[in-house]
Amino acid sequence: QVQLVESGGGLVQPGGSLRLSCAASGFTFSSVSMRWYRQAPGKQRELAARITNTGTTNYADSVKGRFTISRDNAKNTVYLQMNSLQPEDTAVYYCNVFRFRDYWGQGTQVTVSS
Repeated sequence: QVQLVESGGGLVQPGGSLRLSCAASGFTFSSVSMRWYRQAPGKQRELAARITNTGTTNYADSVKGRFTISRDNAKNTVYLQMNSLQPEDTAVYYCNVFRFRDYWGQGTQVTVSS
């Protein structure tokens, strides 16, 4: 079965960096696009970044130039490098894959605060 396990969240000061990881299993990782979503308190879940199976990336305007999505097909893992973090980046971050339906990880909390 499809499993997605996120890690790497935490508390960071404004201007700091974090790297999130999502370990995937249960499907052919190298063949699919992977996504990072985030959900801030009281807001809808939004797409932050996407990487296709060929490595093409797309970003939300709010994170463009600060976040970088990447993947390691040998490790079945997708990453989200987050730099220049701001309080508005505070959210639960979710890894996502669509395989006939959406699958989600459990989420990892990112809190940006001084």
